[in-house]
Amino acid sequence: MLTFSISTSCEFSDVELLSLYESVGWTAYTRDPELLTRAIRSSSFVVTARNEDAGLVGLARVISDDATICYLQDILVRPTFQGTGIGRALVEQVSARYQHVRQTVLITDNEPGQRAFYEALGFTEGSNFTPEPVRVFAQFH
Repeated sequence: MLTFSISTSCEFSDVELLSLYESVGWTAYTRDPELLTRAIRSSSFVVTARNEDAGLVGLARVISDDATICYLQDILVRPTFQGTGIGRALVEQVSARYQHVRQTVLITDNEPGQRAFYEALGFTEGSNFTPEPVRVFAQFH
């Protein structure tokens, strides 16, 4: 059985952080390691998952006004640990911390399985909101 611990402290090295982001292929982040580190450490809330043998295996980070919105900016789990409950545990920590805000938002890639994962955690895709769908706009640079 896989064991992991969840922490809300930012106790991780820059090397661990870069390795985790590289493991999931997020090159938009890893091209500038200093910017990645600054972004993580400047986030409103960071929650991490560690495995005794593998070190940092998961991370979620939030940007929030802590009143009306929680934007789940990143949630990632090292590929060899995906499907073990780590992602769910990370999102549950975020949900518990921001249960008082009106909306939690995230934007994700169109990867197989992601829709099912987020819907299982209570998220609804914008086009499926009722009584009317919502539109989501993004601009990437």
